[in-house]
Amino acid sequence: MTLEKQAATPLKDVKAFAQKHRIEMTDAQNILDQHGTDRKSADKAARRIAL
Repeated sequence: MTLEKQAATPLKDVKAFAQKHRIEMTDAQNILDQHGTDRKSADKAARRIAL
C-alpha cells in the first residue's frame, strides 16, 4: 500500500477556526496545514498570531 497525502482541511473548518481566533482565513489555513489534527498546538499557534 502507498501512503497518500491527507486531504486539505475543509473550508468550513478553516472558516470556523479563523473566526474562533479572530485571524485571517489564509493564516488559519496555514496553521491547520502545519499542525494537522493536533488542535491543541493549532490553537496555540493561532493565539500567537492573534496578538
